[in-house]
Amino acid sequence: MRKKDNFKLAAFLRSTILGLFVVSACFGAALRYMTEFYASPMPVSHGENTGVIVENTAENTDVNSYSSAITDENADNADDDMENSVFVSTLSEEELKLQPETDTNYASDIKKVSLTEDDINKLKDFSYLKSNFYIVDQRTDLLESDINVDEFLNMDLTIDKSTGGPKVLIFHTHSSEMYADSDPSKGVEEGIWGVGEELKNILESKYGIEVLHDTGRYDVVDGKNQILGAYERMEPYVRKILEQYPTIELVIDMHRDGVNEDVHLIDDVNGKTCAKIMFFNGLCRLNENGVLSDITSLPNEYLKENLALSFNLQMTANKLYPDFTRKIYINAYRYSLHMKPKSLLIEVGAQTNTKQEAKNSMEPLADILSRVILSE
Repeated sequence: MRKKDNFKLAAFLRSTILGLFVVSACFGAALRYMTEFYASPMPVSHGENTGVIVENTAENTDVNSYSSAITDENADNADDDMENSVFVSTLSEEELKLQPETDTNYASDIKKVSLTEDDINKLKDFSYLKSNFYIVDQRTDLLESDINVDEFLNMDLTIDKSTGGPKVLIFHTHSSEMYADSDPSKGVEEGIWGVGEELKNILESKYGIEVLHDTGRYDVVDGKNQILGAYERMEPYVRKILEQYPTIELVIDMHRDGVNEDVHLIDDVNGKTCAKIMFFNGLCRLNENGVLSDITSLPNEYLKENLALSFNLQMTANKLYPDFTRKIYINAYRYSLHMKPKSLLIEVGAQTNTKQEAKNSMEPLADILSRVILSE
């Protein structure tokens, strides 16, 4: 073989080896990405329309300064997410379609009938109650056997303030949910977490109810938004808090809803523009191809108490603030409502509300809660 041909062969071999190396590197990176993506717990529910997700920074957050609002063990949870660098990401179109709580086609500001205890005969008409008091997602169904009006109205949902220790836990399965004017770079205080802190402060200062406010970041993994699996990541940490503080009787998972951009969920309460709130229940019951069946892998022994709590809160809201709440939303899965009898999931406004509108809502919400959970 001639020397010139040898050079050509050597060049060809070098190019081939380099090409194989590049392909191998790309394949390896793709494999690592897929492994990390599928390694997180897959949810029994879907992901949620949360708009913008942001991971907090140690420099920009004062969250860890709220020492009275969180346990020492839980302060380091969720893979030390609070110490990760900022990561801002807009969800993809596919992720926006995955909503574990509400469906934008159902979650608009549908006018509800302000039923009160004076309408007891109407309340006992299940078809009337179902259509005027609830929004039932197409993934499930509410049955007449689920609602016992007399039993619900007479159920004792009060907490015992005679003993020491926290009585209410507020946490956020999706702590990164933001509002229309939120600045994610300033941290979770700009979104639903800051709204939860406002409720905590009001319940403690005005009503004397000791509250723990969890700082866990369950929708963030390794500094990146990861909605899928958030409910599974949340549960062990919340259960740890409940074990550490057995005095906790009411558990509130606070969210911000996602609606169509032309929907603005507001009501005037005492001269303040407030984001409307919505109480939420999961039934552990799935409607598949017209067949309704229990999700046996997701049991919830507290379904009756869950439904009674939201029912009584809605009744109280209708009496005090007729247009402040939306209809109670009913969906298929279990969510975070199975760890305590008095468990509540609340949607505070939507991505079209401002953060101040959401914070303004905490005064009437605290009033509604106090009327139901306090005996005096």
